[in-house]
Amino acid sequence: MPDIILSTLNSRFSHASLGLRYLLANMGDLAGRTRLAEFVINQRPLDIVERLLALEPRIIGFGVYIWNIVETTQVVALLKQVRPDIQIVLGGPEVSFEQDQQAIIRDADYVISGPGDVSFSRLCQAILFGPKPLQKRVAGEQVPLAQLKFPYQLYSDRDLAHRLVYVEASRGCPFKCEFCLSSLDKTSLPFPLDAFLAELEHLYQRGARTFKFVDRTFNLNIKTSLQILDFFLQRLTADLFVHFEVIPDHLPDKLKQAIAQFPAGTLQLEIGIQTFNPEVQALISRKQDNTKTEANLRWLREHTQAHIHADLIAGLPGESLESFAAGFDRLLALGPQEIQLGILKRLRGTPLARHTEAFEMRYNPLPPYNILRNRDLDFVTLQRLNRFARYWDLIGNSGRFRQTLPQLLGTQPFAEFMAFSDWLWQHSQQTYQIALERLFDLVYQWLSQQPQQAAHAMQTLLQDYRDTGARGNPAFLQKTGNPA
Repeated sequence: MPDIILSTLNSRFSHASLGLRYLLANMGDLAGRTRLAEFVINQRPLDIVERLLALEPRIIGFGVYIWNIVETTQVVALLKQVRPDIQIVLGGPEVSFEQDQQAIIRDADYVISGPGDVSFSRLCQAILFGPKPLQKRVAGEQVPLAQLKFPYQLYSDRDLAHRLVYVEASRGCPFKCEFCLSSLDKTSLPFPLDAFLAELEHLYQRGARTFKFVDRTFNLNIKTSLQILDFFLQRLTADLFVHFEVIPDHLPDKLKQAIAQFPAGTLQLEIGIQTFNPEVQALISRKQDNTKTEANLRWLREHTQAHIHADLIAGLPGESLESFAAGFDRLLALGPQEIQLGILKRLRGTPLARHTEAFEMRYNPLPPYNILRNRDLDFVTLQRLNRFARYWDLIGNSGRFRQTLPQLLGTQPFAEFMAFSDWLWQHSQQTYQIALERLFDLVYQWLSQQPQQAAHAMQTLLQDYRDTGARGNPAFLQKTGNPA
């Protein structure tokens, strides 16, 4: 039985914890006495505790994040009731800041703030062999990345076959956007490139075909970016998929040329716009050339087959509903395949807190700490924006309403979709678990309120429904006498 368990609760099974694998890879002499035990947040805490205790560990280390803090708090509390002798060590962004306010900290024996790559191993050595640390809180040590052992061999064959493979060519971010924990970084630091590419090659030879880069700024160093892109261009297969997060206003010609070589379905670029409002950008210390950003997005859509996933955030200090609406319409006109509408969250430790009083920012005290109201957006408006974001995922981002979406958006996309969103909430009282057939019927009911649109709505919805491959018989199809 292992002495040490490294555990976390992932948000879904398809996610595999890169952080835990880094810890295990750098356990040194304790690696043989350490085991991974990953769970999913929808598992019952009692069941998780039972499985952990069956391994008879002396130490359990938990990776704690905004998406699992509630469930992990329950697991730790149960463990301490049943086996108080087991030493609980916490780490991760959610417990690295504002520790005095958290119940999970009170139940834990030790908390590592910041990097745990080598600090966790050293702490375990002290717990097992002495002398035990006198302080509960341990400052994580940042060592040169070249000194770390890569964790990629710790992805199992099952992981490679069924889960996302997370990789990173660099850590940190030089930018200071105040809503992001990366704003606390001094700069972006690269891993040794040749060694990293050798790890990618090994993963590829083992059958990995889905690579999700967690780098905050993949295209910061263009020379490195080009070498990584060339690695994948030399290994193109029908099932290859690579995801990068890129800076929107930094796409020199050489990088564009490389991106343009990827076939459809292979490359996804996540592009954080967040806001187009220059005054809001200045308030949150975000540097972004909007003109270059627009030009680059337009070029990517016109000259490449990359899938563009663009982000906007609602609720930023100083951003009114009118300003956010203008940003949405501006981004939509550039044609990204997905627009992810996020609601601002106050992550622990971020500089965003400095705006709390001036902009009357009021946040949910419970995870995910989403904005409830501020000086420019009242609670009701933010609730409407929450529903807008959810319905946009179901209809705008899902790809199921390609023919019908232009009819829903009209000439004023944000205003038209907000009106539809308000109506949809009124008639369904649901944002989740809306059956596909019912969703199609609701869209038809909304569009057919104007008789001149009903025939066109019927035609486009029929095409969209058939394209989904569904074989039901929603009510709107019954009107045509032509079931799917």
